Amino acid sequence: MNKLLSFAFIICLTTSCKKGAGTFEISGEITNLSTASGLEDCLLYLYSYPVGTNEELLTDSTISNAEGFYSFQFERAQIEKYKIKYKKEGYFEGERLVYFSELTLEAPNIINLETNGKAWAGIRIINQNPEALDHFRYIKQEGKTDCLECCPSTEQNFFGALDTTIYCINNANEPYSILYWVIGTPLVDVVSTNTPLGDTSFIEITY
Repeated sequence: MNKLLSFAFIICLTTSCKKGAGTFEISGEITNLSTASGLEDCLLYLYSYPVGTNEELLTDSTISNAEGFYSFQFERAQIEKYKIKYKKEGYFEGERLVYFSELTLEAPNIINLETNGKAWAGIRIINQNPEALDHFRYIKQEGKTDCLECCPSTEQNFFGALDTTIYCINNANEPYSILYWVIGTPLVDVVSTNTPLGDTSFIEITY
């Protein structure tokens, strides 16, 4: 009996009874770049992609704590890569790809993430004495460019009567500026505003 117990104990030590065997941990902090602090209550999802397939599987999910800390724990498997997706209302969504080869079982795998809060610039343009041939043009100088919601970075042209407000999303607590000119006149200028978190700041142009 003693020999059987000893043999079972050895098997347990070398296989699945070993504490933490085969379990990965990914942890880190998600930073709110708009305030340079940890982002609380951010939703994070871990997706896995099995070897040889394009299938995306939800493996784990969590919520960041008051300091922006998060952690995933998951079993080692035949996975080619993982993806962390994260989002919070009022903030830009993000994702981070993690290849299996980057991970170790020996210690937590530290992956820090970051995002910006959302804000808006309102570009208010009024032509006080419009004529049919009036030509107003502007182009963005500063402001967010890497999102589907972003206003274009190319020249924007308007003709004749103009009384409008264009809303452009931006990173919170960062400047948004445009260079504008009225074609055929000496009127040209650069105007800017700083966009506060969760709010709209206005640029007003009257010509």
